[in-house]
Amino acid sequence: MKFQWLNESEITEKDNRIEITAPAKSDFFRGSADERNGAAPMIAENAPFYYTEIDGDFVLKVRVSLEFKDTYDSACVMVMKDMGCWAKVCYELTDFGTRAAVSVVTKGDSDDANGCNLEGDAAWLKVCRVGNHFTFHYSTDGERFYMMRYFHLPADPVMKVGLLAQAPTGDGGVRIFENLTIEKRTVENIRAGE
Repeated sequence: MKFQWLNESEITEKDNRIEITAPAKSDFFRGSADERNGAAPMIAENAPFYYTEIDGDFVLKVRVSLEFKDTYDSACVMVMKDMGCWAKVCYELTDFGTRAAVSVVTKGDSDDANGCNLEGDAAWLKVCRVGNHFTFHYSTDGERFYMMRYFHLPADPVMKVGLLAQAPTGDGGVRIFENLTIEKRTVENIRAGE
C-alpha cells in the first residue's frame, strides 16, 4: 500500500517498525465554541498523519508505544473523510494522569471519550469498518481485543486511514507503530471485531 502525508514529519521505517515524530503542540481536534470550564474552543489540524487510501471495508491493527511526558501525548490511528469528518483512537496520557485508550469522533465538532485505563508504555489498537459503521478496539497483548467504541461516520467509499502522532500540550517526541496490518475484509460482527 502506498502511504502519503498530511502534515509531513520525520519518519523512520525499518522491518515492521515505523517511528514518527510528533512536533510540539501538534493535534487533531475541532473544539466547539460552546465549550466552557474545561477546554477552550480551538481548532488544531497540525499533527502528522501518515495514511493510505482504502476503498471499502477493512480491519487495521497496530501496536503503538511512546514515552509519556506531557498531557495528551499519544500515538493514534485515524480514519478520515475530510477535515471536518474523521475519527481517531489513541493510546494517550490523559489529563487525569492515567494512560488510556481514548477516542475522538468529529462530525464538524469533535467529541472526546476516555476509555479504559491501561498500564505500560504500549498497547494494541484496532479499527474495523463495515460500510459507514466503525469500531475502535484495544488490546494489551495483541490477541484479545476489547471494543471501546462503536460509531457511524457519513463516510465516502474511499477513506484515508493511517497513523497519527501528536503532542497537543508538550514538546513532542517519537511515536512508535509496530506490526501494522491492514486487511481488506468485512468482519461478521463489528462489535467483536471478527
